[in-house]
Amino acid sequence: MATKPPKADPVQDAPQVAEPKHTAAGLPAVGHSLRIAQQQMGVRRTALTLLRVNQKDGFDCPGCAWPEPEHRHTAEFCENGAKAVAEEATLRRVTPEFFAAHPVADLAARSGYWLGQQGRLTHPMYLPEGAERYEPVSWERAFDIVAEEMSALASPDEAVFYTSGRTSNEAAFLYQLFARELGTNNLPDCSNMCHESSGSALSETIGVGKGSVLLEDLHRADLIIVAGQNPGTNHPRMLSALERAKANGAKIISVNPLPEAGMERFKNPQTPKGLTAGAALNDLFLQIRIGGDQALFRLLNKLILEAGGALDDAFIREHTHGFEEFAEAARAADWDETLAATGLTRAEIESALRMVLASERTIVCWAMGLTQHKHSVPTIREVVNFLLLRGNIGRPGAGVCPVRGHSNVQGDRTMGIFERPAPAFLDALEKEFGFAPPRTHGFDVVRAIRALRDGEAKVFFAMGGNFVAASPDTEVTEAAMRRARLTVHVSTKLNRSHVVTGARALILPTLGRTERDVQGGGEQFVTVEDSMGMVHASRGRLQPASGRLLSEPAIVCRLARRVLGEDSRVPWEEFENDYATIRDRIARVVPGFEDFNARVARPGGFVLPHAPRDERRFPTVTGKANFTAAPVEYPKVPEGRLLLQTLRSHDQYNTTIYGLDDRYRGIRGGRRVVLVNAEDARVLGVADGSYVDLVSEWRDGTERRAPGFRVVVYPTSRGCAAAYYPETNVLVPLDATADTSNTPASKSVVVRLEQSTTD
Repeated sequence: MATKPPKADPVQDAPQVAEPKHTAAGLPAVGHSLRIAQQQMGVRRTALTLLRVNQKDGFDCPGCAWPEPEHRHTAEFCENGAKAVAEEATLRRVTPEFFAAHPVADLAARSGYWLGQQGRLTHPMYLPEGAERYEPVSWERAFDIVAEEMSALASPDEAVFYTSGRTSNEAAFLYQLFARELGTNNLPDCSNMCHESSGSALSETIGVGKGSVLLEDLHRADLIIVAGQNPGTNHPRMLSALERAKANGAKIISVNPLPEAGMERFKNPQTPKGLTAGAALNDLFLQIRIGGDQALFRLLNKLILEAGGALDDAFIREHTHGFEEFAEAARAADWDETLAATGLTRAEIESALRMVLASERTIVCWAMGLTQHKHSVPTIREVVNFLLLRGNIGRPGAGVCPVRGHSNVQGDRTMGIFERPAPAFLDALEKEFGFAPPRTHGFDVVRAIRALRDGEAKVFFAMGGNFVAASPDTEVTEAAMRRARLTVHVSTKLNRSHVVTGARALILPTLGRTERDVQGGGEQFVTVEDSMGMVHASRGRLQPASGRLLSEPAIVCRLARRVLGEDSRVPWEEFENDYATIRDRIARVVPGFEDFNARVARPGGFVLPHAPRDERRFPTVTGKANFTAAPVEYPKVPEGRLLLQTLRSHDQYNTTIYGLDDRYRGIRGGRRVVLVNAEDARVLGVADGSYVDLVSEWRDGTERRAPGFRVVVYPTSRGCAAAYYPETNVLVPLDATADTSNTPASKSVVVRLEQSTTD
């Protein structure tokens, strides 16, 4: 039976700590998944809903973007996918009566966990200027309010349109179309905060800002390097692919400052062996210091150059540019500097080299551990150098594999959610719809926050997500949002962003992935693109949580009709009634989507073209894959300080907190913990179990403090620490970003530990 939401915020003052686990998944994951699902949905709804997740005739999991295999299991979901579905398909409801009972000030004092546990939003809600509580509002009045504020702007560029990675292809295409017909490219998205560094590096080096492998390539690889990624928590279904690769003879190297249970041993709950012994995944664990990855790959590249017969000379000659300049820089790599940067031993690096040289097909996978540093883009370029040397792009079982987080974050970018759109995309949009889209680049996430802070942006509209909790420099971000004239959030559930508002605020409740979408033209489906460029349909089956919900495409279409009026050149009403008409237009605007409706109707969908993968053609400025030769960088940490990485617990997905435990790391009943190496704790004079404030240090001299964190002595790399976000986002300076991509540097924050006044 489903349970009621918590009335009070749970106390997190004394988290319990045990030894970290060394295996992931198995029966504990099954039990935890079912327990959470039944609490939210009840037994019957749990069974009906979970059996449709990631099925060809079902709905796409609203969690991560890991692809599905051609042949699906009956239960084609992971523990965190089950939690994501349960939170969306919950029987709990947030009604107007809830808002009447809870002033915004009360909600603002609650934790993100408590807010999310209250259930699904049922009505459009409006916070008038000066009011203490949200009140119900009709959809018509809500759109009028947005139109009032939009018409009062001095320029369309005073509006910001943010997108979460949950948004479907159809909704994303309409959303960017509306913003650009309005006259702005202010289209920041969650990718700005995660894989923007990947897109920047890959676009420059191979000509496509996406991964170059398919799921089958992982199964064929000889060597898979997993760098700066924790699949066991963040992409659990990836463990099945790694298990299959191992069974086929692959070797796996994990590069991470923390040992992670999922990479040590995976107990696959789909197989008898998995439920008992499981499979060891790591062949070599390189416990690198935070931010040392570029130095590691640069030295490996030097050693490959020095190894006789190790290069794919024909590939380098025919398909690459810039080899000589790169080789000169690589040969200058220094062992002592690399060992200092990485914290590794010479023997460990030589072991990795032997595995590299023995492999004919190598894949490098990565996530936020590589993308959220000042030098992230050069780091990923160095990964590309590493693969190019041995011809490991554009052949089966080899390539680059940036593992995306949210379920359609890659598709949203493909649909045009980008503040710096390509001229060819804008040309196609103009040809198809007959208006001239703006050419001036817009705001990304960091620049949008600055614009709101400085009064240059006055309306903030979010299509999904939890912008306030996800963004860096929490106090600066919240102050910036409060300067807006209007904040609008299209959401399924309550979150922190709904209680940090502009002068006026709207919450617009929308359908979830799990729910049936019926419009004037009948029952509809939407599409998504996974992390490997597969596009497929998603069809919800549950009755909507409320009769007052609108789909995301319907919200955009009605808003556009109200704001743009009769002068719009776009058939918004037609698009709302029949999503197939949206896909017909996408087919004429976005390359690779030709004959979209017919191709996506096939079970499993279709794969988008990828020139480097498919034909070893590299659409870069040189027409070839580009070697690069950036100087090696790594964080320098003053004595008495630590380098902090922010990360997820096992009971969360992005900013959504499912529970207060981190089962694999041995943490229960609280999130305000900081993981510190035992020797660092001794040198700094902090005891296991003591409480400290985390204080970040940045060149602006501003004190950024996260108080009351329990010290947990943990096997991290020396000089490194880790703590959960969003609680630690307050420590990440707004201006501390990656070069080129402008992604917040959330994985390399210099901090000092001070005895907590809350101890």
